Amino acid sequence: ASRPGMQLLRTFAYFQYPNEIGPGIWDIHSPRIPGVGELESLIHAALQVIPEERLWINPDCGLKTRGWNEVKSSLRNLVTATRNIRKELANNLTYAHKTFTY
Repeated sequence: ASRPGMQLLRTFAYFQYPNEIGPGIWDIHSPRIPGVGELESLIHAALQVIPEERLWINPDCGLKTRGWNEVKSSLRNLVTATRNIRKELANNLTYAHKTFTY
């Protein structure tokens, strides 16, 4: 779902997807290393559609196309962003689930 701009999330909102899901926060097809703030924004976008108890934070695909330095740095940022959002949620900064209109 990370490409382009998490637009695929609208599908999950429209069909009210009932299961747990990891929409793919980090676009591994790009050699760019995403920053923590960028990843937090993508997690916030996912939380607008998927309840926190059903949301898994993960890359959007396998990692074999990336070099180790890219993988380590990107995953480190992904884990940091996830921990930051978990702290927000633990402090009762919960999200109203957004309903997309078509």
